[in-house]
Amino acid sequence: MLSCKSFFKSIGVVGAMLLGLTSCHTPKDITYFQDLSDGARREVSAPKELVVTPDDRLSITVHSKDPQLAMLFNLPISSTRIGSNSTSNSSGQVAVYAVDAYGDIEFPVLGTLHIGGMKRTEVAEYVKRELLQRNLVKDPTVVVDFLNRSVNVLGEVAHPGKVSIDRDRFTILDAIAGAGDLTIQGKRANVIVLRMEDGRQVAHTVDLTDATATLNSPVYYLQQNDVIYVEPTDVRKRQTTANGNSVFTPSFWISIASFATTVLLLIKNW
Repeated sequence: MLSCKSFFKSIGVVGAMLLGLTSCHTPKDITYFQDLSDGARREVSAPKELVVTPDDRLSITVHSKDPQLAMLFNLPISSTRIGSNSTSNSSGQVAVYAVDAYGDIEFPVLGTLHIGGMKRTEVAEYVKRELLQRNLVKDPTVVVDFLNRSVNVLGEVAHPGKVSIDRDRFTILDAIAGAGDLTIQGKRANVIVLRMEDGRQVAHTVDLTDATATLNSPVYYLQQNDVIYVEPTDVRKRQTTANGNSVFTPSFWISIASFATTVLLLIKNW
């Protein structure tokens, strides 16, 4: 039978071990890109540039050496919030084209233009070609920008909400940076990207601690209306309850050891 002296000694050893484990443990999933070393090279998934979809809002501006002629092919300007890559005129405003459900826009003089599925540069080339073929402008320069492109970043980030897509090749790292980075309580190894594919919502998981997996993910380059969700760690989840993390603190185990010692002393002195 274990003597009281031996029991107290065991309690002390176990308490010291638990205290060491809880106070000296270093989380493994905090650092990004743990598989990278100095000079390391990784392949990146093929970029997917943004294309025009229904309900998009675009700025399309025609320029020419003859400003009065160019004015015939530009909508009246209106105030709008634009991304950092958008082109504005001298008044800080832009002409806005709304893409209808069929992927069409109504363009001055040219009429209905079908631009659904086109890249930004392809829309510019299309409008320029139409102007030249119809002998409307001899020297057109066409500038096209998306105005309403964004993704939603939710969960354990510093600033959850919408993040504007301000370039053609916008990555998950750009979105996370725009949201102020993950908090210390965000799971870097389990970031979820929700994307509409063929009429269905598809979930993709990205492990930000693994650079190779991140750079080769099909959602490394984001698309319009993607949703990024950063799952909270177990510690963060337990914080939603009154004493959720108490059992994992050194003070909890020290209290248990102290209580056990007190009980044994009472039994011994009975």
